[in-house]
Amino acid sequence: MFGNYLIGLREGLEASLVVCILVAYLVKTERRDALRPIWLGIGIACAISLTFGAMLEFGSQELTFEAQELLGGTLSIISVGLVTWMVFWMKRTARHLKAELHGKLDTALAMGTGALVATAFLAVGREGLETALFVWASVRASGEGSSAPLIGVLLGIATAIVLGYLFYRGALKINLAKFFRWTGAMLVVVAAGVLAYGVHDLQEARFLGGLNDKAFDISATVPPDSWYGTLLKGVFNFQPDPTVLQLVVWALYLVPVLALFLFEKTRPAAPKVPSTGATQVN
Repeated sequence: MFGNYLIGLREGLEASLVVCILVAYLVKTERRDALRPIWLGIGIACAISLTFGAMLEFGSQELTFEAQELLGGTLSIISVGLVTWMVFWMKRTARHLKAELHGKLDTALAMGTGALVATAFLAVGREGLETALFVWASVRASGEGSSAPLIGVLLGIATAIVLGYLFYRGALKINLAKFFRWTGAMLVVVAAGVLAYGVHDLQEARFLGGLNDKAFDISATVPPDSWYGTLLKGVFNFQPDPTVLQLVVWALYLVPVLALFLFEKTRPAAPKVPSTGATQVN
């Protein structure tokens, strides 16, 4: 559940920051007339993201077992790629996200209502689609068979909305660069588990071999139905009996990606511009 809460918090906070930056800029520049198309674009993005998530969940139920596993494994790997790109992108751009969004919004204001709707839709829609895909893959990987993963995601999103509102009101200020750095590192660990589970799906679909070649089996020591087995599964997508291929892929992803993410030097922040909104990115 914690892993899914982290996904909802991280992705939801990115979307919340985008929304409050856009809204604050329009309010401060006395362009409240442009708020309606902005909210329209945000609403369309949310609706499409929810529809995409529903299609993933209910559409796959009509497939055969092998087809479900093939689809699940493929989408899990795609979601890991998207999330990996996202955490690196946010780490590099967190310091100058506000200036970047202000520039896009100025261009959209000059072009008209349609451009405003498209700007808001693209800014929020990307986060929504990434969230829907990665949450779906993570919930499949957790395999809890309960509503706990979904509750975790919803709690994370709710927390992100509250934090976004507090940012907008100027009641809360944190170092967002550090926040995204450490939550990004934790997401890389979660993504490694999703990737390993995706490989297992492809093995069960008979797309990859080695399903019976176990790297180890500690099910007796860490029973999957025990409280600590459930905790490890929910947080890290831990599996007590992974295949050799799963373990190799997990290690080949986690070690270099986590090291690169933590020790990569980011470019200096862009020169500061006069602040027009209440949200502060340190």
